[in-house]
Amino acid sequence: MMNSSDSVPAHAARFWQRVKALTLFLLMIWLFVSFGFAFYARELAGLSVFGWPLPFYMAAQGTTLVYLALIGAYVLVMKKLDVLAAAEAANEN
Repeated sequence: MMNSSDSVPAHAARFWQRVKALTLFLLMIWLFVSFGFAFYARELAGLSVFGWPLPFYMAAQGTTLVYLALIGAYVLVMKKLDVLAAAEAANEN
């Protein structure tokens, strides 16, 4: 079914709304990991991971692992959103 205000189907508009929300959420995590640990490195130096100070661990390995996890989460959620969008499109037709 078409929206009266534009020529985009309702299911497509919902799909892109969900994609934008997912992207914004993952970018907020990226922003926190990228700048949060660097900004609060002195305060976090008392914490350790596997015997290494947390800021050193995050700089050396942790942020890379978080970035890979973000990419994996994006792929998994987008696959689910694609299936959901296809089902909604089939129901509207």
